[in-house]
Amino acid sequence: MTLPTPAVPHDGTDAEARPVFRVERKVLGISTETWPGIIAPVVIGVLALGLWEFIVWWRAIPPFILPGPLLIAKTLFADWGTLSASLWVTLRITAAALIAAVSLGVGLAILFTQSKWLEKSLFPYAVILQVTPVVSIAPLIIIWVGDINLSLLICAWIVAFFPILSNTILGLNSADHNLINLFQLYRASRWQTLRYLRLPAALPYFLGGLKISGGLALIGAVVAEFVAGSGGSASGLAYRILEAGYQLKIPRMFAALIMISMSGIAIFLAISWLSHMLLRRWHESALKREN
Repeated sequence: MTLPTPAVPHDGTDAEARPVFRVERKVLGISTETWPGIIAPVVIGVLALGLWEFIVWWRAIPPFILPGPLLIAKTLFADWGTLSASLWVTLRITAAALIAAVSLGVGLAILFTQSKWLEKSLFPYAVILQVTPVVSIAPLIIIWVGDINLSLLICAWIVAFFPILSNTILGLNSADHNLINLFQLYRASRWQTLRYLRLPAALPYFLGGLKISGGLALIGAVVAEFVAGSGGSASGLAYRILEAGYQLKIPRMFAALIMISMSGIAIFLAISWLSHMLLRRWHESALKREN
């Protein structure tokens, strides 16, 4: 026998029809759904480093061939003063190249979407600039420009420029055509259509290109430093890697490589956080769903 469900007194409001949101549990300020994505890579990384250290110890591999993670960590702390100064030089070039790529890339993308003839005239040259290996043209840039720091900046900018340009153009052209027709119906100006429709529509695409360009700017700066081979107090990490290779200081080379890798990861995480903060309240790619 089924007992009848007791009736819930109605308070005269539509509270029963309101959606029930799941309460998000957090541990140490981080959502419980995020922790597996943090713990799993850390565990795999620790196991890989432990296996690496064991193989070096078991096979008695000399440090000038393959140093162990512990020796690399000791070298990183011992040479932190020199390596951190070089890291700062590389990061300054990376940041300047990324800022230049964003400024010129977004500006040209807006111009291209406003004038199809301008896009057809200049965009192929941007493609040519992108597909040309920066290693092959870096020596020419260094010779023509003369200034090493400016040459490195130009080389890093060349690598980072195209993803910003192409993604922003794609985003500006992806605005809903029905909304564009609506703006035209209400006699909106080109500036109003660009500001209130095309730019918001292009923001997710721009941020996706920015994630790519952030790492490419760092890669471009390091590659340009390798080609330039600039020494002295203003040398970047690429020169420190070359210097360590010539002197067979392989642990120091690995320490510099780790600093470059960690810098690239930090750039990607910073841009990902910025993207999340800008898109989390309105774009489908950043909204949280219950299912």
